[in-house]
Amino acid sequence: MGNTDGKKMSIIVTKGTLDWAYPPFILATTAASLGVEVTLFFTFYGLQLLKKDMSHLKISTLGNPGMEMPMMGMHMAMPNMVSMLPGVDGMASSMMKSLIKKKGVASLEELREATVELECRMIACQMTVDLFELKHEQLIDGLEYAGAATWVEVATESDINLFI
Repeated sequence: MGNTDGKKMSIIVTKGTLDWAYPPFILATTAASLGVEVTLFFTFYGLQLLKKDMSHLKISTLGNPGMEMPMMGMHMAMPNMVSMLPGVDGMASSMMKSLIKKKGVASLEELREATVELECRMIACQMTVDLFELKHEQLIDGLEYAGAATWVEVATESDINLFI
């Protein structure tokens, strides 16, 4: 583990799709393994990443023009128009999950578990939990429930602040 001389990082997690789930957990576990104190603040759709079961996460091809999938020895782009077709998001999600497994990339569950094991502070936005009528029982154990003022306090003390 590296020595970062008390460095701190905060991450606001707002997205709840399969492709947007990886960056906060990868960055958090990498920073924590290097000795950075990490706080993740999950709000709005980012709360999907705190549900006990994450198998429902999908990729949205809509508004994702940079999405390319390796297929048949080349990279196939997904035009925005394709996302109007029924089943395309499910197909893209299935392809991504298969690619993740094939390439030996850690699963989201493994990354989230590592985030917990590395003692990253994980805060669920209480206002958004209430807004979406989520029950604490639906979410993983060990979360802190707090509001934006808590994140602001963390952010003002952090060396790195990310919005994902």
